Amino acid sequence: MERDTSFGIGLSKAEISERSFLSQVYLWMTLGLLLTGFVAAWIAFTPALAVGLLRSGGLFFVLALVQIGLVFWLSSQILNLSLTTATIGFSIYATLNGVLFSTIFLVYTGASIASTFLVTAGMFAAISLYGFATKRDLSSVGSFCFMALIGLILASIVNWFLKSPALYWILTYAGIAIFVGLTAYDTQRLKRIHQEGFASEGLMKKIALLGALALYLDFINLFLLLLRVLGRKR
Repeated sequence: MERDTSFGIGLSKAEISERSFLSQVYLWMTLGLLLTGFVAAWIAFTPALAVGLLRSGGLFFVLALVQIGLVFWLSSQILNLSLTTATIGFSIYATLNGVLFSTIFLVYTGASIASTFLVTAGMFAAISLYGFATKRDLSSVGSFCFMALIGLILASIVNWFLKSPALYWILTYAGIAIFVGLTAYDTQRLKRIHQEGFASEGLMKKIALLGALALYLDFINLFLLLLRVLGRKR
């Protein structure tokens, strides 16, 4: 195998390309998280905005619907969009998440939100590293977790009416397990997509952005579920 030793590290060109691709994925994901966090903190520390958003149930609901529609649109159409349009769409989605998530600052203490974020970051890094390094095929894990996620969503809707504390905690811990599995699967899937190759540099960048969106969603959902367990309410 041809090696590029110009930096003295003996990596093949394929390995360098793979690391470059995954670096783009994690960079986009990190930028999305930073944008979400900045918007959430800015609104949360502007009390009039935060309280107004919380009291305006109609606006909150509309923003949530727009957010859901946007993520489905990006996931299905990103390969048909220009990189600029896809980037703007991803940025808008991350911003909307920040607007909606600003309300958690009204429920949980800032210290517990920060500590939970750090725990989530550590867990995510370890799980993603496992997904990258393992030789085990995680396709079955991904399929199971996806079906379980559908069940989780349906059960959460039912419990919105039942308001059962026991079911709430069962769904919380089940959700954590599901997104742990999805994080490992999505990381391995991105690695395999890269190994299949890309028709162009532009396509690789759009796939990297799509991968960042998938991992961003895994991280955000894992964080929100862990916050239920670790967060301290005001």
